[in-house]
Amino acid sequence: MDVLTLLKSASLLVPEGTASENDLTVDDVWEYLAHDEWEVALGLLEELGDVRPLPAAFWASMAAAAEEMRLERSAAWCHWREGETRHGVIRADLTLYAASDGGRRSPVPGAGVMRPMWDIGHRTPTGEPAYAVARLWLEGAPALEPGGSAPVRLAPLTPELWRHLRPGQVITLHETRPASGTAVLLEVGPPG
Repeated sequence: MDVLTLLKSASLLVPEGTASENDLTVDDVWEYLAHDEWEVALGLLEELGDVRPLPAAFWASMAAAAEEMRLERSAAWCHWREGETRHGVIRADLTLYAASDGGRRSPVPGAGVMRPMWDIGHRTPTGEPAYAVARLWLEGAPALEPGGSAPVRLAPLTPELWRHLRPGQVITLHETRPASGTAVLLEVGPPG
């Protein structure tokens, strides 16, 4: 499919009356599409996708359009959101330990490439933590420095292991045996 067709099909999945923080709507998307402003239309559709939950087909069309336009980060983000629609949303405030406190020495990359282990409360038969793996996406930043804090989204490799979590709980990030940081859960949503 071509980019225009993909963006049009995505826009048709946005409910009428949905508006971004700047009061932009699907009508504005169509205006940008009429003037071949595809990248602007894609960005606006991403914003509209933050207003209310949209179906996986919306995000799949968006990801395909971004791939056709060679916008790698947008494509990765749209695939991420498609996954959240299918498996649920987990958002948290992550605080990394400083290197002087035994934390990592380099920044955490932000676009879903890191797959750390998390202590989410499960235990082995001997009482040791049974870690669960989840990819990590930083919201609004390309990387997070050691000692820093940022809102993150998590994509568990085994989503059903995470269903017991609730907002306000604290989970621990592990890259090696000692912990690398902690995260306070903000949102734990079911599949869309």
